[in-house]
Amino acid sequence: MRLKARHQAGAVIPTASMADIAFLLIVFFMVTITFEKDKTQVALPKTDLRFEIPKIVAYISITDAGQIKATNGEEMSTTLAAEDVVTFAANVVTRYPKRPIVLKADGEVPYEKVDKIIDSLKQAKVELIYLLSDAREIEDGG
Repeated sequence: MRLKARHQAGAVIPTASMADIAFLLIVFFMVTITFEKDKTQVALPKTDLRFEIPKIVAYISITDAGQIKATNGEEMSTTLAAEDVVTFAANVVTRYPKRPIVLKADGEVPYEKVDKIIDSLKQAKVELIYLLSDAREIEDGG
């Protein structure tokens, strides 16, 4: 006696673990993403020599309009007055003693303003100050 199949199963893609895979991808991207704390746009001055800065630093940015923005590396940047830079830097040194501060100044900012900020950082006892710049293009001599 020969039996006939009543129902023939079609090709099926198993979707039971798709939700698990999607969840793991979401968790992976949430853990690995980094957010930029200082989003101040400035046209950096050109230099020949550049060093890599550490990943976790405090930023002080000076725009071409003279506006000063600062972040301790943990929070989003806030606008400061020039006389408040010493207080900001002293708070960073108190909370994070070894954290460097990166000074980001627009190329059009007069050096006197940048020098005042550097003096304020020295007054606050900041150990390491980076001056952010843009790499100069190497021109072909031929």
